[in-house]
Amino acid sequence: MDLTNVSRSDPMADEPSAAASHVFDDRSFLRRLSLIDWLFAVALVGGAGFALSRYHAFMNYYDELVLMGATPALVALGWRWKSARPLMAAIAVLSLLSINLYNGDLTRADSAFLLKYFLSSQSAILWMSALFVLATLFYWIGMLSRSPSGGAIGTRLTWFAVLMGFTGMMVRWYESYLIGADVGHIPISNLYEVFVLFCLITSLFYLYYEQHYATRALGAFVMLVISAAVGFLMWYSIARDAQQIQPLVPALQSWWMKIHVPANFIGYGSFALSAMVGVAYLVKERGVLADRLPALEVLDDVMYKSIAVGFAFFTIATILGALWAAEAWGGYWSWDPKETWALIVWLNYAAWLHMRLMKGLRGAVAAWWALTGLLVTTFAFLGVNMFLSGLHSYGKL
Repeated sequence: MDLTNVSRSDPMADEPSAAASHVFDDRSFLRRLSLIDWLFAVALVGGAGFALSRYHAFMNYYDELVLMGATPALVALGWRWKSARPLMAAIAVLSLLSINLYNGDLTRADSAFLLKYFLSSQSAILWMSALFVLATLFYWIGMLSRSPSGGAIGTRLTWFAVLMGFTGMMVRWYESYLIGADVGHIPISNLYEVFVLFCLITSLFYLYYEQHYATRALGAFVMLVISAAVGFLMWYSIARDAQQIQPLVPALQSWWMKIHVPANFIGYGSFALSAMVGVAYLVKERGVLADRLPALEVLDDVMYKSIAVGFAFFTIATILGALWAAEAWGGYWSWDPKETWALIVWLNYAAWLHMRLMKGLRGAVAAWWALTGLLVTTFAFLGVNMFLSGLHSYGKL
């Protein structure tokens, strides 16, 4: 695919991507790394070492393994996607600033100005929510008015939303330990927390594709599903007081949760992104906003890559879930409603990929299928909790 032509065909593509301007280099990947790349890796490893030495009392053996496994993964991400580096640095700085402002006293969330209005977990997540909604608005303004500056503002607001969301999650993790050592846990254990995680993962994947394909036109569509998640998050907070940190239920007191849930939501986020790209495909195919959206081939490629990445991580998450079930309940599979619907989601996207790779699935059928897949995934994520019961019923609304 000629990404230079892709960039020219999109009126919103005012910044060239790394992929579009990349000159072929036949050296190995490691030999292409610069001094700054290696300094980034050293800084990240040093940060992980600092976290391990400072907070090892709160970690068990498995927590330390997760930290050591996540560090090279983040190094590789920073090497491949350089825009993620300042985000990682800013998250670390704001999180450490918040921890220092608390100084071991949770009540300072109501008295310290920066904590009360910006950096406590609830404040940061509220900022994230507001910024995502504003980003959605500016992406649409940019696309409808053909204004590059509108899309650019949407991009920057999305980056800042991701920064505040991750900061809020990190601070929430610390706040849970301030409540009590027996309460402290990674903040991915209930619907409130995983909805924040969903927003962050989906937006990060979008930002990567936006930069890779040098187009901001998709932001108007992808941000709609994120804003919908933000709307649910706000309703859930008001109606159920869900933002309050609660102790883990016994079923979730396992190190498996720390790897199973993130893998699951990388899958969910990728599937949601593919569905919204499918919507953009169907809109363009019908001649609506056709001159403002990327070429159909680009939309099709983004949809395929999103589903492929989501399927890989959802498969990993399903395997991890089976191993967790064997440890917790004595069997790898029990046909619990959540497990059954997870299998349905897996089979749906396995069939989509099979038809794509074996039968050349393309076009409107693929787009409609991706959109239908979002409905199936949403029921597996929310509908099971609302209407069915079983071993996973601790996640009810």
